[in-house]
Amino acid sequence: MPAPYSYDLRQKVIDAIELDGMPKTEASQVFHVSRNTINLWLQRKAQTGDFLPKPNHPPGNNHKITDWHKFKAFAQEHGHKTSAQMAELWDDDISPRTISRALKKIGFTRKKTYGYQERDEQQREEFMAQIEQMEPEGLVYLDEAGINSQDSDYPYGYCEQGQRFHVLKSGKRQGRVSMIVVWCHQQLLAPFTFEGCCNRTVFELWLEFILIPTLKPGQTLVLDNATFHKGGRIPELVEAAQCRLLYLPPYSPDLNKIEKCWSWLKARIRHCIEQFDSLHDAMDSVLKAAS
Repeated sequence: MPAPYSYDLRQKVIDAIELDGMPKTEASQVFHVSRNTINLWLQRKAQTGDFLPKPNHPPGNNHKITDWHKFKAFAQEHGHKTSAQMAELWDDDISPRTISRALKKIGFTRKKTYGYQERDEQQREEFMAQIEQMEPEGLVYLDEAGINSQDSDYPYGYCEQGQRFHVLKSGKRQGRVSMIVVWCHQQLLAPFTFEGCCNRTVFELWLEFILIPTLKPGQTLVLDNATFHKGGRIPELVEAAQCRLLYLPPYSPDLNKIEKCWSWLKARIRHCIEQFDSLHDAMDSVLKAAS
């Protein structure tokens, strides 16, 4: 295990930030210490009044966790950190390996779903309050996603140890193929596929000729704040269909229910692509079967 940073270096970094007002990013570059390490030092100082490194103990002499209620609350608060970082923050001297075993014992598995620091919790709560007042069949969640043809090639395979694995793949490159689809009342509807990325022109054409004919008066279109989702003929087309637009709060893609469909759809497309002449054909087939 590498030796901890010296107390003298820790003191210089903390003084530069707290006394001289140096930004953490600059301090990280000047002292060659990661921002994550600096944050851990500041946390330790806030909790204990000092930023002394924890003493290293030889393997096998780690303290055990006995207060499981306390540890579960600790894990819920710091679940976004690594086991090494959690070991640094735990009250007693403990190894990252012990933290990992303890997490497994309380049924915590390693996973992460990212959110955005910039999101506004009040706006999110207000949005969710609006959604709760609406009937599920009146909510139409829409979004776009795409796949690059290069991404559809799985770069690994299995063979005997010491042997090189060979497989043939197509040399054709079609670029990016995109799809627009909506999720309404447990159904995927109005799928549309095209080559390239989405823009205002494509979105308006899809809205006018594919989505709107399937809408019912009074339905609400839930969509993100992409530039091409706003302005142009969009408000006019939606209003003419006697529907309304409801934009997600900024940095809140997780509130769009169709987000949960993308990984499944993309996996299905990659799985069956060899059965088709093109990525576009594979995408069309999967969307047709899912709609």
